Amino acid sequence: MQGDEDEFVRTLGPRLKAVRVSRGLSQRALARRAGVTNGTISLIESGRMNPSVSALKRVLDGVPIGLSEFFAFEPEPEEQVFFAAEDLTEIGRGGISYRQVGGSLFSRSLQILHETYQPGADTGRVMLTHTGEEGGVIVSGRLEVTVGESRKILGPGDAYLFDSTRPHRFRAVGSEPCIVVSACTPPTF
Repeated sequence: MQGDEDEFVRTLGPRLKAVRVSRGLSQRALARRAGVTNGTISLIESGRMNPSVSALKRVLDGVPIGLSEFFAFEPEPEEQVFFAAEDLTEIGRGGISYRQVGGSLFSRSLQILHETYQPGADTGRVMLTHTGEEGGVIVSGRLEVTVGESRKILGPGDAYLFDSTRPHRFRAVGSEPCIVVSACTPPTF
């Protein structure tokens, strides 16, 4: 039972802040409307104060929102802006690593990949096609890029950009891995 209470206290502050922000209220404005001090709102939101049910009801009346609606409210997760290298999501396999920025691309219009091709790795004899545009910059190594009937070997600093509905293929050439940073919009790869 103690774990449930700890979870309640841990989520109460962020939930109150999310409700307050969703209604366009500052801490000061909510405190004024609820008849409490600005510090009270700050302490609840930071998790340093666990208000009684009646005190919480008084604060929520300042929003206004009822207790049941408050506890049913699911705050939108904050949009993640920065990603550590270990947070990139691996979506490749075999000799090609595709590490995607952002775990889910739901409601996104851009896909960014950190690609690593082991020597000789190839996307396959069957050329890829998908809706959108894609481009990339070779960071290290050498990559043979085929788009339609055009083929070129690119090295560090070289780049490509094309309509992804055109058949295309990538193959690492040389004895060292090839690293590419690429983007695709919309994220259809």
